[in-house]
Amino acid sequence: MTEKQPEDRDGTTPGRALTVTDVLALPVLAAGQPQVVTGVAQLDRPVRWVHITELTDPASFLKGGELVLTTGMPLPDDAAGVRRYVDELARVEAAALVLELVRRYHRPPDALVRACRARGLPLITLVEDVNFLEVTQVVHALILGNQAEAIRRTQRVHEAFTALTLRGAGPQDVMRAAATMSARTVVLENLVHRALICEPSGTTVQEVLSDWEHRSRATPAGDRTGVRGPAGWLTAPVEYQGERWGRVVMLPAHPYEGGFGPEHSTVLERTAMALTVARLIHPAPWERTAHRNALRDLVEQRHHSPADARARCAALGLPTQDAGFVAILVDLHGADQDAEPETRLVRELDAAGAPALVGDLAPGRLGILLALRPTRPWRPIAERLARAVLSLAPHSVVSVGPEVMDLSDTPRSFRAAARVAEATPPGRDLPADRSFHEPRDIGLRGLLHALREDTRVQEYTERQLGRLIDHDARHGTDLLTTLRHHLDAAGNKTTAARRGGLARETLYQRLRTVERLLDCDLASGEQRSELHVALMALDVLRTSRTGTVE
Repeated sequence: MTEKQPEDRDGTTPGRALTVTDVLALPVLAAGQPQVVTGVAQLDRPVRWVHITELTDPASFLKGGELVLTTGMPLPDDAAGVRRYVDELARVEAAALVLELVRRYHRPPDALVRACRARGLPLITLVEDVNFLEVTQVVHALILGNQAEAIRRTQRVHEAFTALTLRGAGPQDVMRAAATMSARTVVLENLVHRALICEPSGTTVQEVLSDWEHRSRATPAGDRTGVRGPAGWLTAPVEYQGERWGRVVMLPAHPYEGGFGPEHSTVLERTAMALTVARLIHPAPWERTAHRNALRDLVEQRHHSPADARARCAALGLPTQDAGFVAILVDLHGADQDAEPETRLVRELDAAGAPALVGDLAPGRLGILLALRPTRPWRPIAERLARAVLSLAPHSVVSVGPEVMDLSDTPRSFRAAARVAEATPPGRDLPADRSFHEPRDIGLRGLLHALREDTRVQEYTERQLGRLIDHDARHGTDLLTTLRHHLDAAGNKTTAARRGGLARETLYQRLRTVERLLDCDLASGEQRSELHVALMALDVLRTSRTGTVE
């Protein structure tokens, strides 16, 4: 169903139901120079069978969908009889009436034309002699061949979904397979009309999900697979543990045109069944999975366009217009396995009435995207979330990026939050007024912490302090601490001596030894600054090795 089918030598497409147009194009009928007299708009009717008749009441032998072939010999002479003849064909839903203009008629009777036009029945005339028996043989062979091909395709659909179920495929894999096999767009939604998974086919996410909730609510639910709603969606219910959980929707190739065949219904029914099994295998709430996937795609800028991103997030219930967006990263340290911090955060957001996407972005890191009206401050929400996190894992770090006013700018907010997280070691003291960190908290120590893996920082630290550290290790001295007290006192020797519990002369002697070992002048403000930076870098490097804050 996914690839363009090649045409047979007769011009038809194998596997697709024959239409009146298809049959008229067959060489065996084209030889009769067919002319469409009425019902041009109905030529896409499927032809289920071909019936040759010279009876005055052929409808009693028809079941619907037949292409009726006649020489016109049995047609009544009176207009009322002709109308009755056509009415009976229309009542049983014959596909079309083909009249040969060779024996009785050389032009279609006016009464027949009027009756067919009134009932919307296609009337086709043949001006050349045609072997009706040969027509039936050719068309029936094609119909039977198409039925066999349809059975084979249905079998392939069943086999494909059985394989997906046996390997424990998740909902995303199931929906992707459905879109591929049907060549149609499919959407999975829950009971509150949130579009959790969208697999477009020949269209964009924006076109599919724009104003999704409104369009979905206009399409009533059903107990079984069927076409519903003003847009002609094909829908099938999805159950979980015996209760309806949501539904899977297949959209028509062109809006409001429908065009679904039995195979589309088969694909959608098997999709719903596979999703029910997948729900049992993957019991984690799929709403959270949808949030996580949308969040990751936002952060990593994987959407095809900003419009796609807005439509997808809006279909998940996130305000995307007239809202401010704030990125929050939660780096969990020491959280209890049973604490379920994501669940706790979702509860806090629900209690605060704050729309957001929540999901894990990496092992040990949760991401949150707040979407608040411009009149609502984000800081109280961030504080509430940070306190909830710290109550579960006190050494965790909550980092917040700057507020942005367009959804497409959220990656920038997440990048800023990530830089804050990189510059904030676990256990670092919190600001006095809040329980989270933000860009303005990144000082020199934070910058060095973020750059701790850079070999240039490591080389600088070793070049500045290495000889002093080696001397302390060999001689059992603690000149590094003396230097630290001196630098922390901004070069004030009296303050440095008091902090170190040293006599002034002892301090002077030790500082001269430091100057000799490091070949520096501690009276120089610039050199003191260089050494102070090196000491801070050393602290950061030692912290990163031990995992604790000294």
